[in-house]
Amino acid sequence: MNDTQVKPPRSTPPSSQSRRRQGPAAGRQGQPRTQAPTHPVLQQLADWYPQLFGEQPRPLKRGIYADLLAARPEGLDAEGLKAALALHTRSTRYLSSVAAGQARHDLAGQAVEDMAPEHVLHALLEVHCRRQGRSQEDLRPKLRQRIAQAFETSGLSREDYAVLLPSRDPAVQALFDQALDEAAARAAKDTALHRAYSASGLEPTAFADSYGLPLGEVQRMLERVKRRSQQA
Repeated sequence: MNDTQVKPPRSTPPSSQSRRRQGPAAGRQGQPRTQAPTHPVLQQLADWYPQLFGEQPRPLKRGIYADLLAARPEGLDAEGLKAALALHTRSTRYLSSVAAGQARHDLAGQAVEDMAPEHVLHALLEVHCRRQGRSQEDLRPKLRQRIAQAFETSGLSREDYAVLLPSRDPAVQALFDQALDEAAARAAKDTALHRAYSASGLEPTAFADSYGLPLGEVQRMLERVKRRSQQA
């Protein structure tokens, strides 16, 4: 990942000379992109397992390749399946499901394993880079928020989570540090608010009213504190 993948796009459009240097593709930005043809094996998998390979794919369990060959010995070619799964797991749709922290699923569509924190983080960064390359909007604030949420969900210490960052690019590192700073600030605020909530003896609705807070904010605070307690 390089600097251009995390810097905001330029506010001014490129000159005509710049567009000529970039070639014909430069003038097509904003137009609908031609969808790549679907791999025939992927189409077959989507027909058999729409909950895994359909419009909203789910992360796949480890060893799904062997499971598919065992389940469909007459209908699948080993090399074709390997190529199809490689395309599928590199697609933005699939990586988005990983970035969302969804669990891994088996052929029955059952969640069987939590997604590893490093896989969530890597997917977040990859999806961000792809989307930022197609957008004039600066998507870094959204990425920073998503990293903070992923860090909180991971249950890891800041030191252990920092080891998972796959890039040492200064711009990426700075954004990553900012996300963890925001998570730490939110945790400190949650601790203080939860202390006041516990001392009040009030129900969430009454507590929110007394402090002039939205009920949803109090409920989310309670959920985060509960999760941190369970992780600890």
